[in-house]
Amino acid sequence: MRIAQLAPLFESVPPKLYGGTERVVSYLTDELVRRGHEVTLFASGDSVTLAKLVSLCPTSIRTNPTILDPYVHLIGQIGLAFDNAGEFDLIHSHVDYFTYPLLRYTNTPTVTTLHGRLDLPELQSVYSVYPEVNLISISNSQRLPLANAHWLATVYNGVPMEDFRLQTRPGDYLAFLGRIAPEKQVDVAIDVAKRVGMKLKIAAKVDKVDREYFEAVIKPKLDDPLIEHIGEIDQKAKSDFLGGAYALIFPINWPEPFGLAMTEAMACGTPVVAMRRGSVPEVVKHGKTGFICDTVDDILDSLKKIDTIDRRDCRQHVEERFSVRAMVDAYEAAYRKLLASPLTASPLSIDGGTRIGHNPIVQVKPGRRFPPIRGE
Repeated sequence: MRIAQLAPLFESVPPKLYGGTERVVSYLTDELVRRGHEVTLFASGDSVTLAKLVSLCPTSIRTNPTILDPYVHLIGQIGLAFDNAGEFDLIHSHVDYFTYPLLRYTNTPTVTTLHGRLDLPELQSVYSVYPEVNLISISNSQRLPLANAHWLATVYNGVPMEDFRLQTRPGDYLAFLGRIAPEKQVDVAIDVAKRVGMKLKIAAKVDKVDREYFEAVIKPKLDDPLIEHIGEIDQKAKSDFLGGAYALIFPINWPEPFGLAMTEAMACGTPVVAMRRGSVPEVVKHGKTGFICDTVDDILDSLKKIDTIDRRDCRQHVEERFSVRAMVDAYEAAYRKLLASPLTASPLSIDGGTRIGHNPIVQVKPGRRFPPIRGE
């Protein structure tokens, strides 16, 4: 298949540090290339991929302080992809609703994976205007606020198993990985660690929008010998960080669409102790790969039972359901369904060693078509 992957521009593909969506796009794109598909990735110019890279934006937005409007390059990138829609068998978008106005003006089948929360009231109006768009969710729970939308599939995010080493012996600290934000409730993780007398290592970024929350709520709690704020870590550091932990604490208070950190931890053999929100019951197998909790007391009780979890079971769970192989198998099935009947809606639910290569970046000026893909 000739496939266009349309990525967000906020981070590179893959991201240098934090960036769940862009990381998943990277896994998907490179594995599709390995399977023999002709893939063009529309992403920031500092991306690294096995696919053909096309970019209007030379660097990822978060790493370039000179970019004041984050949507200028994105709109140009979307326009470039759809100007060349005839070069592809299908377009796979990861940029939310920004492509929807163009879908009625192209004959190329298009599908959008939604990577964020969908419980925002204003989203209802978008999907009432564009009810025909083909959508993929990353968990079944994610789609509930838009239950009547045109869902083509649920495809769970996957992780490259070779990036995460199984560690069969538990460490002596609790781990928190991701973002420091109110909905992630790192303050709960800190309080839990203090109550059980265990070290907590926090590998997390602080976005500008959450800086005030960090300064007012989290920073005062860091002045304790049990608590260590490491900051953002890259992909290479995750295996040791997660694998060396006693458990991953995931005390969220929002409808988590997926939660890549949970699968990354389990791939290392580390159990997950998480609040029952969003995708958690779909990702964690209660009593087998971790514990699903309703209260802070449940978290405290679960930490006493971590030694009942076989860390090899955690790894096997990810291998079977949340590996890159499983994810791309599911995406290929969704693509075949889309191409077989691109204009018809029918529900479909799919459960479901990274080598980084270098392809030349095709830098394109606005209004220009990129070189033909066929025959390359």
